Amino acid sequence: MSVMRELKSGYILFVLLQIVTFIFSISTYAREGKAYLIGPNDVINIIIFAGGEKQHDADLTVSSHGTINAPFIGTIRAKGLTPSQLEVKIAEPLAEEYFVNPKVNICIKEYHSLHYYISGAVKMPGLYEMTTEASLMELIAKAEGVLSERGNLAYIMRSPATNETMAGKKRENPPFRTEPIKVDLQRLLDKGDMSVNLMLEPGDVVYIPLQKSLDLGESIIFVEGQVKMPGLYDYQPGMTAMNACIMAGGFGRFAAPNRTRIIRKKEDSLEIIKINLDDVKKGKILDIELKSGDRIHVPETWL
Repeated sequence: MSVMRELKSGYILFVLLQIVTFIFSISTYAREGKAYLIGPNDVINIIIFAGGEKQHDADLTVSSHGTINAPFIGTIRAKGLTPSQLEVKIAEPLAEEYFVNPKVNICIKEYHSLHYYISGAVKMPGLYEMTTEASLMELIAKAEGVLSERGNLAYIMRSPATNETMAGKKRENPPFRTEPIKVDLQRLLDKGDMSVNLMLEPGDVVYIPLQKSLDLGESIIFVEGQVKMPGLYDYQPGMTAMNACIMAGGFGRFAAPNRTRIIRKKEDSLEIIKINLDDVKKGKILDIELKSGDRIHVPETWL
């Protein structure tokens, strides 16, 4: 009887494992099958056929504003569209003015809009580019998991909203998020509570401190915007705004260091300190010493 009982228990366990595997496979398939939405800096290949011949074949980079210079028809918005939707959007004006029954094929050659940073107590910190939106758990898996000495919280730094164009002018002072989003890693990793497995937004920076680290607000500064490695960095007394940007890899190609902002929390309010880091580099003005918890924002150039 004991042998039969063991066989029966083993069979039940096998069936349960098969069910779990099936559910996971379905979930994975549904997620991987989600249509990709084109975003800034993505590189797409566009081929136009008409009259039985190839009329155009080129690679296009989506601008930071989400547009492309489509062949024959000029500037159109690609951001937020799937490749299939963009094919239709291009084919319609081509059919009206240029070709009879044109066929447009679009594929993504390089994914650059869905990028996430992770640093701290993970095995492979760095920048990760995805082909679909990622959750915190997926990003941690991409980074090959956490270190055994990790702390119990993950901090997600979310960039401020992109400057919006209003009446042809960009807002000089966009809203800033001053507090990172906190995620309980004990619930997520130790207890498997997927309700705290947040979906990330493109550009999010995840920081998982070591258990022995000091409190985030007392030991970390934030560097964001047009720097090569935006993220969270250890604060050191005497650190300046320029030092912080150098630690973050220096300025990006489209940076506007002359409009750098230091965002500092003061009790229940924010202090916005403007600094021209171009003038700092030239020795025309003095650099500004940072305080723990400061956020340095390097905006994108208007040109």
